[in-house]
Amino acid sequence: QVQLVESGGGLVQAGGSLRLSCAASGSIFSISTLGWYRQAPGKQRELVADITRDGWTNYADSVKGRFTISRDNAKNTVYLQMNSLKPEDTAVYYCHLNGRLPAAYYYWGQGTQITVSA
Repeated sequence: QVQLVESGGGLVQAGGSLRLSCAASGSIFSISTLGWYRQAPGKQRELVADITRDGWTNYADSVKGRFTISRDNAKNTVYLQMNSLKPEDTAVYYCHLNGRLPAAYYYWGQGTQITVSA
């Protein structure tokens, strides 16, 4: 069983920065793809960014150039550095871990609120 614990959420003014962290338990972190998703009120959950076991990254168009995802396999932690935050970035942000053992697996964190004030 894998547990994902997010931290770093909060309230920030537009133009500000925050860094989210997600610490994972278990031994499958280094072979997994890690991602950050978000869900705003009344909207579907959407992918913000993800990073593969080999370090390949992928970003939603809305955050390219502003957000950076990274991982530290020694610490079983994935990060999301968020710069130039906008009010439309306001959402609950979720950490996600997935892979194949060969059986597919995925886990979600509990979510952390990010509120960006205008």
